[in-house]
Amino acid sequence: MKTGKNCVLSINGGSSSIKFALYNIEESLAQLFYGQLENIGEKNTKLSFSDTVTNQKNSINIKAVDHSEAVIFLIEWLEKQEDFSSIKAIGHRIVHGMKHTLPERVTPELIDELKKISAYDPDHLPEEIKLVEVFGNQYPDMVQIACFDTSFHTTMPVKAKLLTIPRKYYDMGIQRYGFHGLSYAYLMDELDHLAGHEAAKGKVILAHLGNGASLAAVKDGKSMDTSMGFTPTSGLPMGTRTGDLDPGVAWYLIKNEKFSPNQFNHLINHESGLLGISETSSDMRELLKSQKSDTRAAEAIELFCYQAKKWIGSFAAVLGGIDTVVFSGGIGENAPEIRSYICQGLQFLGIELNETGNTRNEAIISTDKSRVCVRVVKTNEELMIARLVCKILNYRIIN
Repeated sequence: MKTGKNCVLSINGGSSSIKFALYNIEESLAQLFYGQLENIGEKNTKLSFSDTVTNQKNSINIKAVDHSEAVIFLIEWLEKQEDFSSIKAIGHRIVHGMKHTLPERVTPELIDELKKISAYDPDHLPEEIKLVEVFGNQYPDMVQIACFDTSFHTTMPVKAKLLTIPRKYYDMGIQRYGFHGLSYAYLMDELDHLAGHEAAKGKVILAHLGNGASLAAVKDGKSMDTSMGFTPTSGLPMGTRTGDLDPGVAWYLIKNEKFSPNQFNHLINHESGLLGISETSSDMRELLKSQKSDTRAAEAIELFCYQAKKWIGSFAAVLGGIDTVVFSGGIGENAPEIRSYICQGLQFLGIELNETGNTRNEAIISTDKSRVCVRVVKTNEELMIARLVCKILNYRIIN
């Protein structure tokens, strides 16, 4: 595998996984390889990877107790790849960046700041910080760039950021931040490329639907509102996360079921959502297979689509109409049935699906008569990270 002279490594850390990809700056950010570490901390932890140049795919079963061990294994694997020394910078997805509006170089001061806000997102931030620190310890001279998932939503008006608790908490930073920002930034770039500048400046609803799911309302290229709020637990019901939940439920469980804060956090992040409703699976693919024989699976699907439909309706009101809807994420890109369920009954908003095109996962799945263009766009957070790294470091991308 020849990587050229200058490359950027993208690291996308999750709560139990690490995605990674290498891009060649000298070939217009051509992807050279990508892969992921899955099920970190479990018995079946696996490294799967694909060489984009040779199209070779492989996987390795490993023992990784935590993210620190997993990233050390990843580094050892990366070092064996040809021309590993050509990596000029590493870009990291950082889920929570509070008010940071741009990517920035990792410094000890930034690490300290992120550690102070780790309680805002205990399922992501601590592990992402470990990734940055391990790479920094192994390669102290390597430039590392933090790319914040919350940055995309810093353009939201104050009325969309305020939470209805005493104002002093807003001043402390407790507000609606929104997430999936790297995905949304990529989708807007793609919309501009596919449909033109005018479409990208229009009234757009982006639906990133996967194990983690959210929607965003975008106007004039800026985020106006989004379904996730102070943490990635809020908004839509997700694979194992509740989505929006009456805060009285917390009080009831703490008072009557003697829940500790840790127990409640585990409940709302790891035992709820599609898994909690279906009692069988957090995987939409599995639920779709069993929906005809299992009413719990059917109800979990119905709830997910019902809530997504409500968010589209509310965002139509925020935007004053809709010009484009973009479906993305694992569910949004690959589950025609879910897209169809969500769009049913939205003809009054101008949304009409071409069910044949939808079943085929075509790029445009709306009818020619539909006032709203409905698109399916594959997201690429790792490529977006590489683009941001090059932008912040003024690297010239050679076409």
